[in-house]
Amino acid sequence: MGILGDGFDDDTHGPVTMLLERQAQLEHLEELLAAAALGRGRVAALLGEAGAGKTALVEAFVSGVGQHVSIFRSACEDLSIPDPLGPLYDLARDAQWALPRAIDDRQGQRLPLFSDALEVFEAKSRPGLLVIEDMHWADDATLDFVRFLGRRIANTHMLVLFTARTDRSEGQMRARRVLGEIPAASVQRIEVPLLTEAAVLSLAKAAIRDGSAIYRATAGNAFFVTELLAAESEMIPPASVRDAVLARAERLSPGGRSMLDAVSVFPRRADVWALRGLCGVASAGQLAECVSNGLLDDLGDGYAFRHEIARRAVEMALTPSHRREFNQRALSALQENVEVATARLVHHAVEAQNLEAVRELAPLAAGEASRVGAHRDAAGYYEVALRHADSLPMGDRARLYEGYAFECHLIGRIDTAIEAQGQARRLQQALGDTLREGDSLRCLSRFAYLVGDREQADLFGAQAVELLEQAPASPELAMAYSNLSQLAMLAEKLDETLLLGCKAVGLAERLNKPEIVCHALNNLGSAEQWLDLAKGRLHLARSLDIALGQNFQEHAARGFTNCACAEMNQLDLVRAQSFLDRGIAYCVENDLATWRDYMRGVQAQLLLRRGLWDDAAAMAHDIIDDSATTALVRYPSLVALAKLRIRRGDPAAPVLDEMKRFLDKGMELQRLVPYTASMAELAWLGQGDSEEALRLIDLAESLSPTRAMFAELAVWRLLLSPDSNPGDTTGMAEPYRLLLTGDWRGAAMLWARLGAPFERALALLYGDEPALRLALDIFEGLGARPVAQHVRAVMRQNGVHNIARGPRQSTRANHAGLTLRQMEVLHLIERGFSNKRIAEHLTISPKTVDHHVSAVLGKLDAVSRGEATAAARDSGLI
Repeated sequence: MGILGDGFDDDTHGPVTMLLERQAQLEHLEELLAAAALGRGRVAALLGEAGAGKTALVEAFVSGVGQHVSIFRSACEDLSIPDPLGPLYDLARDAQWALPRAIDDRQGQRLPLFSDALEVFEAKSRPGLLVIEDMHWADDATLDFVRFLGRRIANTHMLVLFTARTDRSEGQMRARRVLGEIPAASVQRIEVPLLTEAAVLSLAKAAIRDGSAIYRATAGNAFFVTELLAAESEMIPPASVRDAVLARAERLSPGGRSMLDAVSVFPRRADVWALRGLCGVASAGQLAECVSNGLLDDLGDGYAFRHEIARRAVEMALTPSHRREFNQRALSALQENVEVATARLVHHAVEAQNLEAVRELAPLAAGEASRVGAHRDAAGYYEVALRHADSLPMGDRARLYEGYAFECHLIGRIDTAIEAQGQARRLQQALGDTLREGDSLRCLSRFAYLVGDREQADLFGAQAVELLEQAPASPELAMAYSNLSQLAMLAEKLDETLLLGCKAVGLAERLNKPEIVCHALNNLGSAEQWLDLAKGRLHLARSLDIALGQNFQEHAARGFTNCACAEMNQLDLVRAQSFLDRGIAYCVENDLATWRDYMRGVQAQLLLRRGLWDDAAAMAHDIIDDSATTALVRYPSLVALAKLRIRRGDPAAPVLDEMKRFLDKGMELQRLVPYTASMAELAWLGQGDSEEALRLIDLAESLSPTRAMFAELAVWRLLLSPDSNPGDTTGMAEPYRLLLTGDWRGAAMLWARLGAPFERALALLYGDEPALRLALDIFEGLGARPVAQHVRAVMRQNGVHNIARGPRQSTRANHAGLTLRQMEVLHLIERGFSNKRIAEHLTISPKTVDHHVSAVLGKLDAVSRGEATAAARDSGLI
């Protein structure tokens, strides 16, 4: 035990003997717990690098809270694939709550299960402290549980405290995203810094060591300092912490060292009963030796290394054969206990290279993970199973590929899903399994559509129906009909949608398949919105109710999406926002990344329409800047960003080119309309080809099954060709209809009521001189500089005098002493661009951007980007 004692070990469970430079963090936690006792619950995140002393801080805090607090402890494990809801099982045991039974009762539905958990932990008459350590190793379901708690904790008597590392690992980034998705008022980030040089020098002096050398070697990492101070050398520290740990291990007896090696293959902790099964009755003495030498901690019912760094050092020193041997023995011992999570068994089976066990256990773990919505983890288990599936029968391999494809498509890995589903289809074809092959073709149709390949989607969809119609009526055929109905709906082929959708519903109801009924009703409602709005809303609502009631997660996400889009089409922005808020929250809590990001793109369009352009830009960029986002998911964000760039005078060509690629792969009206509207707006501003824009408008008109779909483009045609006939306005949304029939005042008033300033200003352009001046003010206020310039030109052509010029950029820049380039940087800062994105946007180096940003902050006397933006607004610079 080093001079620092257990107090600086992240995985310490013994008494805390010393905590240096941590009083502020302890006081912060005590304040949060006191607030929770008063009904103001919070989530607190202790963040620091590995070995910084996060667990020591937790131990000090927990030991001082007293008997008036209910404490529930848990931790995540460094398994090859996380154990779904592993920490919740730990918390449930402390609360004496039968979680397996609760999961069965809720049929794996996470939101009801999480609601039950909240009730269990909040039910006590005293405040509750929930501790989850090492969240950087958490599974998706656990992350979703923390999100769930974070959104509901504000009025509870609970403090959720978790620890996480601050490295740049994928797990840490996912944990950090969880924090970002909890309301800001409900979460507190508490940094656990490294020890200062003064603290290390003080500790080293007491141990008669070279404090400067130790500080240089450790940079103040508390665990590293502890280990080097505990090393044998009186003056010279070992070359690394690994050397220090292994040197101490070498002092053990052969039996003690073998026991230490055995414990090292257990991530986080080894249960006493497992070690007895692993090492026999001699284990007690050997474990005591490891504890007395400061290498293990006795937890009462188990043993653990004092830090994960130490465990990894011992584990990595094992020879490959010894590692396999210890993991196989661990697997055998754990299999004796039916309560051990399958995920732990898979971990040891993989490490032991026990292929038979992997083939048996990995699919079970995948199914368990999928059942509780941990789709990323389920995909990982399928990957493990498939790596060792060559000897399995073809039917079993096909089922593994199908499961893998489904999980991958839920988490946005569509290309991988297509490859896996193709493998499944080839195996099914070889087996002559018509039903499964037909269903694979239907899945391939859906996946092809998700990557923007309409032609392949149509081809696979037709092949699926053709093959399945050769067999007796089946659920697979009903779903294939519904898939074709969906494709027809997406292409605005309303009659075909209704015909195929009704066939799907009829067959699915005869076969008692509510999931297929749910899917087909969504198609019907989405098409009927253009023919009979009330009926369309009714079918969409029924579809969503079935999906939520039966836990059809993807169908629920699709239901929220299409309900929101239908309300956007009807210009009911309040109802659209409600569906988007509910749908995005549902997707976040159920790990449905594809649908979440699609809806966020739709929300960016809604923000754009409401005049919240900076928010729209930030949301759209969150999606588009993620290289892993699929083509289809990017599309709504592309639509929002294209309009923003055109209206702000930013380069829009790359975004428009990407939008056009969708049309090259299949002409869908829902893609053609926004692309055509953007091209028309460019042409209206004198930056595009008017004839090409009018040709696209005519094409869209010829493809529109109802006049309602053509409303926006009819307005753009009128702007480009004022003498053109607006045509039949029957069924068009009221603001569009009024404008096209000459009532610009009525149209402007309705747009104002809807909170759509840009569209209001467009309507005002058809009015008198005061209306034109108001339109100009609106465009200027939005930052639509090219549009404002165009309006000034139109006003001058119409003989309007004394037109406000708007503040010149050079004048505004000189007011604060900013150069024109610095003004450009300031505008991009205001829009939420990072330095990297500013560099890409202006085609300059990141280092140059750093200089410009520093200059802007200095000239505006601001210490942050937010302060700079606020100061610029106050002074009229932006």
